[in-house]
Amino acid sequence: MLYSIDAERTRLSGVLEFAPESMDGNENKLAEKIAALTGCAAVYCLAVGGSAVRQLLAAGIQPMRLADTESIEPILHSLRDSIRNGGVAWIDKIIHRNADESRFDRMAEEGWQE
Repeated sequence: MLYSIDAERTRLSGVLEFAPESMDGNENKLAEKIAALTGCAAVYCLAVGGSAVRQLLAAGIQPMRLADTESIEPILHSLRDSIRNGGVAWIDKIIHRNADESRFDRMAEEGWQE
């Protein structure tokens, strides 16, 4: 499940589903799944291997391993609080990166020249 989150609200923005044959331990399955997560800031999972961690980080996606199954609602609430209040390094980094990207977009729209 994909969620869009800001400091005030959470919205379900999509659901990803992969065919069972793509979950057979084949290392190549990761590329398709990571490509499907393009634009995501983080992925929460119960298990993630070293290769997946490296590929997720290379794609700019923070892997978050959960110790046990739990409801998503407390996690989403915590993420909203962290966006609003700061103090979580990987979230602060993403917010700063997004602010920089929008700054450059505004400059381009204004016809900014070097």
